[in-house]
Amino acid sequence: MEISTFLLSSLALLFVGGDIFTRAMLSDIGDYVGTDIEISWLPNLDDLMKGYARNFRPGIGGPPVNVAMAIEVASIDHISEANMEYTMTVFLRQSWHDDRLSYNHTNKTLGLDSRFVDKLWLPDTFIVNAKSAWFHDVTVENKLIRLQPNGVILYSSRITSTVACDMDLTKYPMDEQECMLDLESYGYSSEDIVYHWSESQKHIHGLDKLELSQFTITDYRFVTEMMNFKSAGRFPRLSLRFQLRRNRGVYIIQSYMPSILLVAMSWVSFWISQSAVPARVSLGITTVLTMTTLMVSARSSLPRASAIKALDVYFWICYVFVFAALIEYAFAHYNADYRLKEKAKVKANKLSSESIVKNGKQAMVLFSLSVTGMNQGVMISNRQGRTQRSSSEIPGEGGSEEVESRRRRSRQPDESEEEKKCCSKCVCKPIDADTIDIYARAVFPFTFAVVNVIYWVAYTM
Repeated sequence: MEISTFLLSSLALLFVGGDIFTRAMLSDIGDYVGTDIEISWLPNLDDLMKGYARNFRPGIGGPPVNVAMAIEVASIDHISEANMEYTMTVFLRQSWHDDRLSYNHTNKTLGLDSRFVDKLWLPDTFIVNAKSAWFHDVTVENKLIRLQPNGVILYSSRITSTVACDMDLTKYPMDEQECMLDLESYGYSSEDIVYHWSESQKHIHGLDKLELSQFTITDYRFVTEMMNFKSAGRFPRLSLRFQLRRNRGVYIIQSYMPSILLVAMSWVSFWISQSAVPARVSLGITTVLTMTTLMVSARSSLPRASAIKALDVYFWICYVFVFAALIEYAFAHYNADYRLKEKAKVKANKLSSESIVKNGKQAMVLFSLSVTGMNQGVMISNRQGRTQRSSSEIPGEGGSEEVESRRRRSRQPDESEEEKKCCSKCVCKPIDADTIDIYARAVFPFTFAVVNVIYWVAYTM
């Protein structure tokens, strides 16, 4: 008896609980659908799909299907100069009319999820210049179908694609690029399908709000083309073309300013003494090697193209100035050594000439003494003619002195002419090293400033 009573009470609780749960479910459905909408308005999808052939386009054999296209840009993630590509995430919305899916017992638009997409005919739109692309599927496939009573279908999908973009890097990093997103039918020609931009697509939603790290979007435009292929026919194509201007601030800080500072650092050697050979040589070699490292690191993120870029031109300008500062010290040091050698040569020539004159004097003195001794011997042996011989020998001695004085006078102009020639060679050929440094202190900065003005005017105008 007790067991039966317990069973009856349990069944009663189950009935009451089930009724409450059913009412809660119905109330949730009513809240979701709306109080003014009856569930009976939903069309029968099985009836709509009867006789529907998804392999054939709407109105096959008749006029082409008009497909209206609209794009909303979600993000532009990465623009690569090395690979000449960019990655873009877009919401692609396509709209067309299909009489086979029209219904007339209600005027409500029917929204369907991605599972219904596989049952419908869809335009075979593809991205012409895409390297890779994929649909998003978290948490479900990001696709949407909206069906209107008159048979107009809206198909929306979220796509991320890596798209090729041909870039002209001649003015890099002062360049402006034009990238495109081309949409085209893969299999249907213009006889079966026609693309056109939607009337509501006057501007691209989200594109004006994008902030890119290296570029600024300055302008964009919509283009409609008809591509003619001899083997396949004419195919409609829609293009979105947008202009990108590179932000130069990063490159000025990372490339241009370090290059300018390295060039200015190489000028410090002009104020260092010529005798400080290790200091000037080490400074010149350090600036040259640092400039080389900066050039290599800047080119690592760029494609190995044959075109000469504006940044390469500036790097080579700075490299030439840094290398010229090192060559300037070598030239000044060579001139200083040359002058020292010429002065030493002149001094040696002078000393040799003086020694020759001195030796000549000594020889003349000895010769005069020997002549005097001979005269004295003759005077002793022949006393009678001493007065005559002494009188005749005395003028002879004076004549020898006159000869010696004449030789001295003839040698002095020759020696002075040789000294003048050597000095003229020292003055004309080599330049004083300190004078070269003084000229370099003014010439190098002035020339670098002029070249910078020409460079920036040529690449920014």
